[in-house]
Amino acid sequence: MYPFIRYASTIVKAAVQAKKGNTLTLKDSSEISFYCRLSDIDNFLEMNNGRVLTLYDMGRTDFAVRTGLGVQLLKQRWGLVVAGSTIQYRKRIRAFDKVTMKTHIAGFDARWIYIEQSMWVKGKPCSSALLRTGVTEGGKVIETARVLEALGQVDWELPPIGYVAEWIESDDDRPWPPRG
Repeated sequence: MYPFIRYASTIVKAAVQAKKGNTLTLKDSSEISFYCRLSDIDNFLEMNNGRVLTLYDMGRTDFAVRTGLGVQLLKQRWGLVVAGSTIQYRKRIRAFDKVTMKTHIAGFDARWIYIEQSMWVKGKPCSSALLRTGVTEGGKVIETARVLEALGQVDWELPPIGYVAEWIESDDDRPWPPRG
């Protein structure tokens, strides 16, 4: 089940932080902490890989609210979409571990915003995800320039480089629809 109460709590906490002046720019990193709950684990008593992806929603939400994107989403009647992701798991997260999640923008192009997220326990990286995200209007992804304009960041450029650019290129070579 989707953790709606946890998600709502993340929105409230981020809004309180923003109201207190603890805002972020698009160039900053968001950092939130939470505990791995019993509802997050699988039969091996570690965080389920599907739950990891679900909980990464919380980090992106905190980032959106604290950068002002959340307000623009409501004002413009925009939505958010994840159009692709890749993830690496390196260390298990066990029940009751305190997790620190970090979220930042790794790059963007005309259509997509590439977000990098990671989960850490006791200062050690446990997983890292790269996501292709977009802002939608009427069910269609809008140009990143419109989003940056709404946020007063029209002059900001962060083209995807390194492994982010390589992932984009590699993903372009991937057949779609997949072969049966």
